[in-house]
Amino acid sequence: QTGTGKTAGFTLPILHRLSTDAVGAALTSKTSIRSVRCLILTPTRELAAQVEESVRVYGKYTNLNSTVIFGGVGINPQIKQLKHGVDILVATPGRLLDHMEQRTVDLSKVEILILDEADRMLDMGFIRDIKKVLAVLPKKRQNLLFSATFSEEIKALADGLLNKPAMIEVARRNSTVEVIAQKIHPVDRDKKHPMLSYLIKTNKWTQVLVFTRTKHGANKLVEQLIADGIGAMAIHGNKSQTARTKALSEFKTGDLQVLVATDIAARGIDIDQLPHVVNYDLPNIPEDYVHRIGRTGRAGATGEAVSLVCVDEHDMLKDIEKLIKQTLPREVVPGFTPDPNARAQAIQLRSGAPGHGGRGRPGGGQVVKVASGNRNAAKPRSAGPAGAGGGSTTRGPRPAPPHRSGGRGR
Repeated sequence: QTGTGKTAGFTLPILHRLSTDAVGAALTSKTSIRSVRCLILTPTRELAAQVEESVRVYGKYTNLNSTVIFGGVGINPQIKQLKHGVDILVATPGRLLDHMEQRTVDLSKVEILILDEADRMLDMGFIRDIKKVLAVLPKKRQNLLFSATFSEEIKALADGLLNKPAMIEVARRNSTVEVIAQKIHPVDRDKKHPMLSYLIKTNKWTQVLVFTRTKHGANKLVEQLIADGIGAMAIHGNKSQTARTKALSEFKTGDLQVLVATDIAARGIDIDQLPHVVNYDLPNIPEDYVHRIGRTGRAGATGEAVSLVCVDEHDMLKDIEKLIKQTLPREVVPGFTPDPNARAQAIQLRSGAPGHGGRGRPGGGQVVKVASGNRNAAKPRSAGPAGAGGGSTTRGPRPAPPHRSGGRGR
């Protein structure tokens, strides 16, 4: 479940354990020599930065320190930080492998491993990278695996990684639905952009997070909104880290009116009191709808989630409503009544890959698996078919893996 304090749920116990055991108690300052004792792997740069910020804030009055490493930025400053020594390292898999290959990180003293958003890492094709990391970790350590769903792929990963795990499962209550006002605006596909501009201007929305299905769609929508006099920027895997950081920073401070994002890039966006989320395109994975609207209504606050739905997306909408066990209210916006004779067309889920409203991942709510592992970490079982995603045969078409350039720019 989004917005419920999951990061604090694993960060606070880690800080307590590492600061009060024999090694932690011997630390006299944040700058004394130390080794990496906790490794946290996340699928995206933004989520990595968000998690490390939480670690830093919560651990302010301890002698523990932390750092974050991810692709898209220079590696030398990261090498310098690692040389100084850190207790808690937050990383994306690709950049961590870069450091491992250059021998600029020592993971031989890791006591705790956390895989955050494991389902998303599998979707993004990181399973091989994860296995390479596991191969160099100490065999005896504690493993924690967090996943929004518990598919066959995640089960296979858990079985190979964890040793007699305790399983903590939070059934999907969809508590976000209780505090978020949701509505569907039926619209023709070619009227989505005019409708969005109309809603923003008419309702005087000042901070809006908009989701698109593709990176190309995000870029195109930004151009259209700017042409309409609405300040907008896009955030997705093809953007440089500098551009992504700038867009997110300006959006958080309220200097940017509209942030257009893809699902993967939006992970890690945590903004207090974000009032509006718009599904410009419905996600092909129903669970992603819950994650999307969970960007508003954080920690019990109220929010509004609006979905612009054309005839092509009716099956997707049915899947979403089945998942959340609720029929969402429809509201036709004056001047945008959809053509009743319009026929559905195949949806471009990614470049060159037409598809349809895919079925969602199997499984229930947030799943946390915890284990003290003596298992040989070098030989975890395969989590589904190898490749960029390792998907189950029953899943609908997947979004393309993030763009990777300049080595491992994850």
